[in-house]
Formats: sequence, structure tokens, C-alpha cells
Amino acid sequence: MGHLDHATFGWLTPLLSYAMACIGSALGLSCTVRALEATGRSRRNWLITAASAIGSGIWTMHFVAMLGFGVYGTDIRYNAPLTFLSLLGAMVVVGGGVFAVGYSRDRTRALLLGGFATGLGVASMHYLGMTALRLHGTIHYDPLRVVLSVAIAVIAATAALWAALNIKSPRAVALASLVMGAAVSSMHYTGMFAVTVRVTPSGSELQGATAMQFIFPLAVGLGSYLFLTSAFVALSPTARERAAYVFAERAGTPADAEPASAAGPVRRGPDTRSRRTVRSPDASPAGTR
Repeated sequence: MGHLDHATFGWLTPLLSYAMACIGSALGLSCTVRALEATGRSRRNWLITAASAIGSGIWTMHFVAMLGFGVYGTDIRYNAPLTFLSLLGAMVVVGGGVFAVGYSRDRTRALLLGGFATGLGVASMHYLGMTALRLHGTIHYDPLRVVLSVAIAVIAATAALWAALNIKSPRAVALASLVMGAAVSSMHYTGMFAVTVRVTPSGSELQGATAMQFIFPLAVGLGSYLFLTSAFVALSPTARERAAYVFAERAGTPADAEPASAAGPVRRGPDTRSRRTVRSPDASPAGTR
């Protein structure tokens, strides 16, 4: 059996992966809260953004954590198409979960269905990403730990969606994202501790990309996306803020109308006096004097 190292860079990769999980969770939960306050096309767009934020966040968490994964006795490569397919799969399956929450009338049923689908999305992303792993040897899994990792993902997703349905304040959403980030990270490392590798020494070159070759597109692509999404969410007014703005505008209309009505006679004053002069030329004793 090959000796596995899950933190070849020390605590750097676990902490960075946890931070990425929290960022993706916070964005996804914030977008889900906005979606539940919206209707029509706006709700659909918010839910799509939520699914892409959560999916990209957990995928980035997985990849950053895998930067610290090593197996003594063999190099590691990644199949690029399968790696990016795991990202797409995570977004699609998580999207099914958040759409179930966003459009179902039965909240309890939506929560259970959405949590199960979202948790499966997290787990499928992880294990599909592991399928993309290439090394000299074979990978085996402990079934009990695999089931435990999937259960953690489902419970974490259900708890996060419950928070989106019942908690509206930004502080509560931030706290929920920290909890979900911890749960997603726990799911990842539980799944990784289920792994054993039987190394088969070989002099042949492995096909695929190294982990370091993913850093640039990862940093530029998903980093830019998460930053822009964060800015968009922060700058977009909530439904309550829009309602307050409309109410303030309506309340200010009569006050704005009074100066306009008072200003009208002042502008018409000269015309009125000229009309009176034409109609009554003899009625101005001051003029004769």
C-alpha cells in the first residue's frame, strides 16, 4: 500500500479549501435568499446564480485540497475533461436542489428533496473528481467511509437550505456559510480517508495534467467569477430595500407636487394681469393718476 499524505503543504491547503467552501456557500445562500424574495424570471436567475456559486465553490474547495494530496512512490496527474465535467455536474445537481427549494410549495418536502439533491451534487463532484486521478497503481475505497461522507454532504446541504428558508439576516447567512463550509470540508476529508492506494511501480509517463497546471485557470477563471458574483450580490438591492424605495417615492410625491402647484400662479401672474388690463382698460384708476 502506498503511503498517503493529505497535507503536503501543511495547513495551507486545508485552510484555503475551507475558505473557498465558505465563500461559495455564502454566495449560494445569499442568492437563494434573494430568489425566495423574487418572482418570475428574477427568481430563476437568482437560483441559477446560487447553483453556480455553490457548485464552483465546492469544486474549488476540492481542487485546492487536492493540491496537498500526495502518494509516496508515484506521481499524480489529472484527466482534464473529467475534472471539468465534475464542475459541470456539481452545478447541475446542486441546481436541481436549489430549484426544488425555490419553486416547491411544500417547504418540508422541498427542503428534504433539495437537501438530498444538493448533497448528492457535492458527493458526486468529489468522487467524479477522484475518477479523474491518474497514478501508478489502483485506488480502493472503504465503503463505510464513503457512505459516511455522502451522509455528511446531505446533512450539510439540508442544514444550509434550511438556513436559506428560515434565516434572512446577513449575519445569520454568514454563520450558516461557515457551518456549511466546515461540513463540506469534512465531507471531502472523510472521503479522502476512505482512500487506499496500491502502488504499482512503473517507468511509463502518466497522461494528464499536474495539479499545478490547474492553478492559473483556477485563479483567473473561478476567482474572477466568484469576485464578480460577490460584487453583484452586494450591490443588488434586496426585495425589502426595493419596497422601501418605492414606498419612499410614493410618500414623497404629494410633497413634491405642492411646490409645483404653488409655483404655477407665479409664472402665470404676468399673463393674468395683462389679460385683465386688456379686458378692463378703464378700471385702473392708478394708471390715470
